[in-house]
Amino acid sequence: MSLVGNLFSSSIGRKFLMAVTGLVLVGFVIGHLVGNLQIFESPDHINGYAAFLHQLGPLLWVARIVLLLCVGLHIWAATVLTLENREARESNGPRSAKKWIRATLASRMVRWTGYVVLAFVLYHLAQFTLGVTGTAHFKENLPRYTMTADYRVAGFPVIKAGAEVLDVHSMVILGFQSPLVSLFYIVAVGLLSLHLLHGLDSFFQTVGWRSAQWSGTLRKIALVFCAAYFLGNLIIPGSVLIGAKGLREGYKAPVTVATNR
Repeated sequence: MSLVGNLFSSSIGRKFLMAVTGLVLVGFVIGHLVGNLQIFESPDHINGYAAFLHQLGPLLWVARIVLLLCVGLHIWAATVLTLENREARESNGPRSAKKWIRATLASRMVRWTGYVVLAFVLYHLAQFTLGVTGTAHFKENLPRYTMTADYRVAGFPVIKAGAEVLDVHSMVILGFQSPLVSLFYIVAVGLLSLHLLHGLDSFFQTVGWRSAQWSGTLRKIALVFCAAYFLGNLIIPGSVLIGAKGLREGYKAPVTVATNR
């Protein structure tokens, strides 16, 4: 059987596939957080960042398709492995049930946290990318933002000062001014952090790093990483809800568009 066939047909192959796609998705969520944290700088930063991403055109959609493919493969592998583990527990009887009781909270909830995170990703895309839910209709009503400084990537100016771009800075603030949206975001990110904790544990196990000597250390590293990730995401809606001064700078209220009746 071919190598690709083994990835999909064997339990080890599916675990490897799940680990690789999970690693890609971890890289994405880190990059996504770093980009979002630019909300605490001048509007030039996050607005220039968003404009730069949109300038990538087809490359941006290639990245999106790759990420969606990774999500699909990750969910498929997780579902198949979960069903296999359930069958194994049922065949092994009470002894396997006791082992499940000792399992960590993150591992027991990994399937449900995955579903909630998937729902959150779909809503997030619908709100900020496709513009079909919640406060996303402000995309058309927000005034354009005029860059006051160059936005640079690796030292090169990719968005020039004076360019008019979408005011993403204000859009994010408008979105999180809704307590319900902010609460959903915080809960979803919390579950994603729990999901990442189990995922990192599984990744260390799959690649053979988790030994008796290193198990405790790797667990602490995963805990610190997931806690930092959660707090990094929490600070954004939290700051909007309490009206942090830094986020009010450069904020523009939406323009009301008159309609003929």
